[in-house]
Order: sequence, then structure tokens, then C-alpha cells
Amino acid sequence: MLTRRHIRVKVMQSIYAFNQSNNDSLQVEQRFLSKSMEEMYDLFLLQLSLLLEVKKKAEDFIEKSQKKYLATADDKNPNLKFVNNSLLQKIEATEDLDELLEDRHLNHWQQDDEYVAILWQSLVDSELYKEYLTTRNSTFKEDQEFVIQVFKEIIAPNEKLYDYLEDKKLTWLDDLPIVNTSILKLLKKLKESDEYIKIPKLFKNLDDKEFAKELFTKTTLHQHKFEEDIEGKTPNWDTDRIAEIDAILIKMAICEFLKFSSIPVKVTINEYLEIAKEYSTPKSSIFLNGILDKLSKEYQEGQKLNKIGRGLM
Repeated sequence: MLTRRHIRVKVMQSIYAFNQSNNDSLQVEQRFLSKSMEEMYDLFLLQLSLLLEVKKKAEDFIEKSQKKYLATADDKNPNLKFVNNSLLQKIEATEDLDELLEDRHLNHWQQDDEYVAILWQSLVDSELYKEYLTTRNSTFKEDQEFVIQVFKEIIAPNEKLYDYLEDKKLTWLDDLPIVNTSILKLLKKLKESDEYIKIPKLFKNLDDKEFAKELFTKTTLHQHKFEEDIEGKTPNWDTDRIAEIDAILIKMAICEFLKFSSIPVKVTINEYLEIAKEYSTPKSSIFLNGILDKLSKEYQEGQKLNKIGRGLM
């Protein structure tokens, strides 16, 4: 689920927290980094499971309506299009999701059921839902597009859900955009022939997990040396005037230049420019580009770049 860019963002956040805390224990902060990534995965599972919880609310509503003493014709013969949505059924058939939720003790929507009710009511009141129920049958493609729109328009932007997640874990607010984007990608790539969805792992492989730990540790341990390399490369800025996030991103990039032989220089520069655009000031990417370009050329001339493989310079 986590891409290398996501990992870099989590490392950036952890280095920032480490510098602000004046904590001398790298091990404590390494555990914080690992924990924050695991909690991000919890959020992914919870957000995905919300679709099923809303479906259960719909089923409960239909069942109660049919049992009403003065049930209407619509109550007796309800439109089951939503509860029979083929994409939701594929999610429901995913045993891995149930097991992960149980193993990680993620029972939030059972304990705080009112938030599912809020989302269900928002869905019922929406034009999206009313339009969907104008017919009783649909193709898989139509079902898929509807669920994607429900997630984008009903679940993801809900302010009460947002406040709830903030109260549960403060770090989830930073994780939410990445998590929601990952869920949408998962929903979009699902095929009609798939019996269930394949839940992605937190890390694509062990290399990515190790990358997170090493990038944090090596950047933190060599911060002062990297600061010396930065000095003189910013003629209009003293090192203490560089925005904190920019300084961290520059040091992380230097770390990749010097300590990660398999990562191409261009990849490193592009990754940190994109992160700067999203997490720092409007001019940060231009600022970082100038410094990193200058540093990479200096390292290359001084034969400090130890890159393995073709095209890595």
C-alpha cells in the first residue's frame, strides 16, 4: 500500500518530531515511525470497511421497513440495488479483510455505530443515491462507478467522520489523503471477474520496510554533516532561516545521494520536489531544486556518489 513517496513522507514527519522533541533516543523514534505506519494501515482498513458498514445499515433499514405494521408497497418490495451492488459483494467476500480487522482489533464501527448511521443518512439524502435507485438493475461497471462516487462524495469529505478520526489518532489526519487515494485506486482496478478484492500489504516488500528504517536512521545520524554540506549553497539564506521541513527534505535527499547506491539521483530529486510542493511552502520546490542540483553535481565531481547500475547518476 505504501509507495516509496509515502514512506519518505512518514520519515520526514518522524524526523521533524524527533528534532522537536529533543529526544536523544533513536530507538524510541524508530518505534514511533514503525507504529505510525502500522496505524496508517489500520486507517486504510477502517476506511475500506466503512463501505460494508453502510451496506449493513441499508440492509437493516430494509428489514425493519418490511416489518412495519403499516408497511407501504415500497416497504414490502424494496429496491435492493444498493445492497446487491456487485462491487460491495466482492468486498464482503474478502475474508482477508475480516481477518485483518479482527486481528488488529479494529472494531471502531461497532463501538461508534453512530458515525456509520451519519454516513448512511447522508447517502440516502444524496442525489447520487436517488439517481442510482431510479432503476433496479445495473452492470458491474455502473456498480463500480457508484461505489467510487459514494466514497469520494459521501465518505471521504464527511466532516463528522473527519473529527472522529482526529479524536482517535492525531496522526490519522496527515494519513487520510494518502489512505483515501489508495482505496480509490483499489476500487478502480477491481475487475468483474474478480471474486473478491486483494487487500494490499502495508509494504510492497521487505526492501521498502528496510528503506523506511534506514532512511530515518541514516538521515538523523548524519544531520550535522549534511548541514555542513548545505552551507554556502544558499547565498540568500542562512541555514537557520531555511524552513524546517525544507531543511529536513534536503538532508533526506543528501542521505539518498550518499547512502543509497541503488536510487538514481534524478529519482531522489524528483521525489523530494513533489513532497515539498505538498508539504512545504509554495516556493520550496524551486528552492530545493537549486540546492539539490548543485549538491549532486558537486558530489559527482568529488566522486562521492557511489551509485550502482547504469543511468543512476
